[in-house]
Amino acid sequence: MRSYDAVDLSLLTALAEDPRATIAALAERLRLSRNTVHARLTRLEESGAFLAFDRRINPAALGHPLTAFLEVTVRQRELPAIVDRLAEIPEVVQAYGHSGAADLRVHVVCRDTDHLFRIDAAILAIDGVERTETSLSMGELIPYRIQPLIEAARRNL
Repeated sequence: MRSYDAVDLSLLTALAEDPRATIAALAERLRLSRNTVHARLTRLEESGAFLAFDRRINPAALGHPLTAFLEVTVRQRELPAIVDRLAEIPEVVQAYGHSGAADLRVHVVCRDTDHLFRIDAAILAIDGVERTETSLSMGELIPYRIQPLIEAARRNL
């Protein structure tokens, strides 16, 4: 892991607050030259500081207002093939490898509970999947955020 200085952390804070900020806007806001901002952003990108960038689209706008998380237990030796098959299911929007009782945590979106039942059945039909346990999301309480972590890093400079 690369350590970041105060300028890097200021850039990360500004981008966390406004991910679409231009280099010119960042330079003006942070009172830095455009070349400095560009060079710093390039180094930050090369160091792996940024996740993939996309405009987050609300699944509800596509007719999928229900969110669920499936804890999936699998035969470990078949994990790569299982992940490939999960990626073929459009309603699977994210999956994580897990430690603990379940092997995977799969984030799905669906139209309604009947649709969720069919998605769960499709996942259970994948060769190597042994069982699933489903939890419905009642709502996002803390959205993805990074600013508190940046502030903690700034305090540790």
